[in-house]
Amino acid sequence: MEKVRNFNNLDSKISTVVTIGTFDGVHLGHQKILKRLVNTAQDTQLKSVVLTFFPHPRMVLQNDANIKLINTIEERSNILEKTGLDYLCIQKFTKEFSRLPAEDFVKKILLEQLQAKRVIIGYDHHFGRNRSANIDDLRRFGELYDFEVEEISAEDVNEVAVSSTKIRKALKDGDIEKANRYLGYPFCLNGTIISGKQIGKQLEYPTANLKIEEAYKLIPKHGVYVVKATINTQTVYGMMNIGTNPTITDSTKQHIEIHFFNFNANLYNQSLEIKILHRLRDEKKFDSIEALKLQLQQDEKDSLHFIAEQHD
Repeated sequence: MEKVRNFNNLDSKISTVVTIGTFDGVHLGHQKILKRLVNTAQDTQLKSVVLTFFPHPRMVLQNDANIKLINTIEERSNILEKTGLDYLCIQKFTKEFSRLPAEDFVKKILLEQLQAKRVIIGYDHHFGRNRSANIDDLRRFGELYDFEVEEISAEDVNEVAVSSTKIRKALKDGDIEKANRYLGYPFCLNGTIISGKQIGKQLEYPTANLKIEEAYKLIPKHGVYVVKATINTQTVYGMMNIGTNPTITDSTKQHIEIHFFNFNANLYNQSLEIKILHRLRDEKKFDSIEALKLQLQQDEKDSLHFIAEQHD
């Protein structure tokens, strides 16, 4: 898959089949659309293109700094690459771009830049200035400018019964199993390991502290989770706490700390992808450090039991 941010770099000799959307989460519903896109491209000797937008339109139009997304743009790109897609085209979303009339969007983006011969789009898709145009308008433009429009019906969408909104809610509720079921893969956190306060080491549970740069990345509900990561080609399991360490500190600052089982190496400044597999419990304030240590021992037992069950 080729990632394209400057559409002028796109090979002008190719013809494409395009689908359009944010694709936050690249969940099972999205995957169904993408499979259709890739298969259509193969059947028609066209190149498959996903046209997506970044930043998220709501961040720009509503100045909504609080919006949280399932994937960062890099995570989204990595997941899309596994679908067999030919091109991921990332349109920078600006207020100026949002004012582009629907017909200009079709002519300048779909036709001139993406060389679209076919567009696969949802029955409820809206586009152009003020999102004023719909699939009927797109069909009319298709007849006028000689490209085909294929509709993703309500039945196709509802059959999967998955949405990015449902997944975001599940993550905020701490229901990682539901989120992973809807995604079709484990929800991930990507970040850099930074130096912490060495509290975990004092508790005999040293942790790697994960720093996530993207403020818009959705972080699941505070609590303790079973996780896994690939470190130097080795699969390593662990338990992760998301929260404020209320037993140790009065700070309200959120930390993401992972204790890896049977693993001892310097991870500082390394980039890691943490896959979240299962939620153990809420974060809570304990009456003493000893009570916290006992709970950590129980968390480890519960984590190892879960991991063993997955491999039965």
